[in-house]
Amino acid sequence: MVLNGIEIGRITAREAADVLGLSLRHVRRMLAAYRKEGAAALAHGNRGSKPHNALDDELKRRVLELAQSTYAGCNTQHFTELLAEWEGIAVSRSAVRLILLGVGLRSPRKRRSPKHRSRRERYPREGMLLQIDGSRDDWLERRGPYLSLIGAIDDATGKVPYGLFRAEEDAQGYTLLLRHIVENHGIPKALYHDGHGIFERSSREPETLEEQLAGRRKPTQFGRMMEELGIISITSLSPQARGRIERLWGTFQDRLKSELRIASASTIEEANQVLWDFLPRFNQRFAVPAREPDLAYRPVLDGFNPDEVFCFKYERSVGKDNVVRFGGHRLQIMPTNGRLSYANAHVEVHERMNGSLAVYYKGQCLLTRPAPPEAPVLRIRNTGRFIPGASDSRDIASCAATKTAKPRTGRPYKPAPDHPWRRPLRVHIDRG
Repeated sequence: MVLNGIEIGRITAREAADVLGLSLRHVRRMLAAYRKEGAAALAHGNRGSKPHNALDDELKRRVLELAQSTYAGCNTQHFTELLAEWEGIAVSRSAVRLILLGVGLRSPRKRRSPKHRSRRERYPREGMLLQIDGSRDDWLERRGPYLSLIGAIDDATGKVPYGLFRAEEDAQGYTLLLRHIVENHGIPKALYHDGHGIFERSSREPETLEEQLAGRRKPTQFGRMMEELGIISITSLSPQARGRIERLWGTFQDRLKSELRIASASTIEEANQVLWDFLPRFNQRFAVPAREPDLAYRPVLDGFNPDEVFCFKYERSVGKDNVVRFGGHRLQIMPTNGRLSYANAHVEVHERMNGSLAVYYKGQCLLTRPAPPEAPVLRIRNTGRFIPGASDSRDIASCAATKTAKPRTGRPYKPAPDHPWRRPLRVHIDRG
């Protein structure tokens, strides 16, 4: 020991200071304490005492209680943020992690081993590219039905402009998504999506004669909306190419599921309300500034009518009685724009998102009213029985639906052992 070497005269105090890397004054102070109290004097005076910045035991107990009850299943970072936001407990993530590890609680978020990939540069301005997609999952964790979350994320900033839960990933959900973005932010320059049939027709689907004459495939309903708005449609060829929104779903399936569980959401309406309250906080936490401050969203033009764009459009021919048939509906066209009759005219029926119907002829909305029902429909309504020769397939379907359906057990029909299907086939051969 260096201090013992000084005591027996082997080295001087100055040489000991050089060996220990301390000042001569401090070595002499240590030597005086060593001569007075022995080796115990070399221990730090704060050894064994509680640090002044240590967390209170009651606070640790409260954090553990919340982690195992109200916020069970949240990852460590999300749990730390929820403590500060809802409970007023401001502690660091590392402190929360040590508290949880002390009782064997680990973060439920699984981390994958890193792989080498080339990162694509973000678009410079907000609104230049939105990635849109849907994620179907058990969002309500068996408290309610399976839901599909439809959303978009801005490539430049990582902001989520809007999202909504739907029973299925359908065209109406994407239409409501795009309408909200256009009305509240503006028209984005491009949309990046997968090859779902909502966005584009399959190449394996045979072309119609009309498409062959036109030299292009007829767009889907959502594709037609993008064309009318001047939005560039970009199809990705792999999930890795949509990495930004795929990672978003991973984050949502961790954080948003916890928020839904904390709110005890069990219906699609409650889930949407939790989602819309969650999005502003998510954007504030995770969004990054774009390289260029100007927005790329285009404002809508004056006189823009969203009901005429965000709808499903179908071509129909007007009957001689000025009635347009659309499914189970009959629309009587009234004299409009000085024209008394539209018989045999080709019109466009708009099916809007609220379920209403409108008829357009050469861009002009026509006056319509429900047409009187036809005789077969009246007979079906009065008797509730199927009438041969009913005029519309939907009328037949509605009539058939009135019959009491036998509940299906879900098991396939299994013939009996002596059923004729199970008997061997015997072929008579005439040898004459």
